Amino acid sequence: MSGRLSTFAAAMVVARRDFGAILFSRSFIFFLIGPLFPLLVGTMASGVGQQVEANAGRATLALAMSPADAAAIRSSAHRLEPQLNGMVPELIVVPPMAGGRLPAPAHVLAHSDGAIGAVLSGTPAHPVLTGPEGLIEAWQGPVGLIAADTLRAAPTGFPPVTLTATKAAPVGDRIGRLRTAQAGQTLLFLLTMLLAGMVLSNLVEEKANKIIEILAAAIPMDAVFLGKLFAMLAVSFVGIAVWGATIGSVLLIGGHSLADFSAPAVGWPTFIALGVLYFAMAYLLLGSVFLTIGSMAATVREVQTLSMPVTMLQLLVFFFSSYTMSTPGSALEQAAVIIPFSSPFAMLARAAQSPDLAQHLAALGWQAVWVILFVRFGAQLFRRRVMKSGPATRRSKRANPQPQPA
Repeated sequence: MSGRLSTFAAAMVVARRDFGAILFSRSFIFFLIGPLFPLLVGTMASGVGQQVEANAGRATLALAMSPADAAAIRSSAHRLEPQLNGMVPELIVVPPMAGGRLPAPAHVLAHSDGAIGAVLSGTPAHPVLTGPEGLIEAWQGPVGLIAADTLRAAPTGFPPVTLTATKAAPVGDRIGRLRTAQAGQTLLFLLTMLLAGMVLSNLVEEKANKIIEILAAAIPMDAVFLGKLFAMLAVSFVGIAVWGATIGSVLLIGGHSLADFSAPAVGWPTFIALGVLYFAMAYLLLGSVFLTIGSMAATVREVQTLSMPVTMLQLLVFFFSSYTMSTPGSALEQAAVIIPFSSPFAMLARAAQSPDLAQHLAALGWQAVWVILFVRFGAQLFRRRVMKSGPATRRSKRANPQPQPA
């Protein structure tokens, strides 16, 4: 028993101290009132996703046909697109199953998670359009014209399009889920940027009062950084709970509920739980960077100067994640999942669009690894640049040579 606290235990001591000092301060009341202004910014930022709406608004028609017929249909659709003035849906070819057999249209719709509006099967001479009733009726005319162009038939000899209505999820569900994903990303971004700045002000104040040097002399610097991050995260959860209860009460009084919004693919309870976890990871990632900046800055002006590039980069990360969520599975969307700072935003969008939960466990573990790396890097940088307790350099050894034995 050495009596020395472990890094985690020491971090919890720092976290309890900071949490109590902030929560019971008078400035915390003003902190709770502060988000009223960012809410206005969030309302204005709702127009950022115009590109997302444009990509989501164009429905997709799957071609469950032979390769030759599918190629002919796509060629005719491309040729007639100017004449149809945007009425031609986006076409994708359904790959054949084992043995070269094409999947049934109902099977394609059931496993598309709402990404496919309808399925065109059969042949150009006898096309069969399967999907929601209202959608296939709207597409009956354009599909008949495309099939006729494929057959090079006369305008009076359009092949009849057989309509098969199903109960598959309409394209509106996909658009609604995209809107839910975009709203979740926007809320996550606003809360992260609003609350992560507390780490900066707290650390600069303690540096000016020499408190940080006392803590660094008593416990490992990694524990100091982790403790401050955990404390600010706990304070953030208190603030979010107050704001959520207030906004929820206002919505309930006005007769609104979550049923008024499009349900995410994983369901509202799981989506909210994942939102809390991804907020924690986004906050810890950004907070560790801000903590490093605050440890290097000597004045508030230096903090503002150094943190501005990080804030701008985080804004670009948010726009990048918002743009890629309309194309799940693409290379850009995969990059947004892998990059640590954009990963929480991209994975929250996935939770709104895909019911798969296993991927979130891997993503949370990946983000936690980067939090640890950033905290350790910031602590080492603080020790070497501020506390001057890093390893001695060769120059210092040459300046203070060891006495040689006689």
